[in-house]
Amino acid sequence: MSERSNLPAVIDPATLPYLLTAGEAAALLRTTQKAIYPRAERGLLPGLVRDGRRVLVRRDELLRSLSEGRATSPEGHRR
Repeated sequence: MSERSNLPAVIDPATLPYLLTAGEAAALLRTTQKAIYPRAERGLLPGLVRDGRRVLVRRDELLRSLSEGRATSPEGHRR
């Protein structure tokens, strides 16, 4: 079974919940859920919210960063 969630190939952002799961964020970023966790650990996931060990992502912040064509950089690693 694929690591990608059951989301459709084309995603309407208006239908997504305010807080995305790692699987939903992965589908939106066209990557795997497994790739989301290292991004979160390195501070490269805009809108990150932690609930214990659970990784959630604020939909609006992630979409805004994508539309602006930028990604969050860890402190001291800006180009």
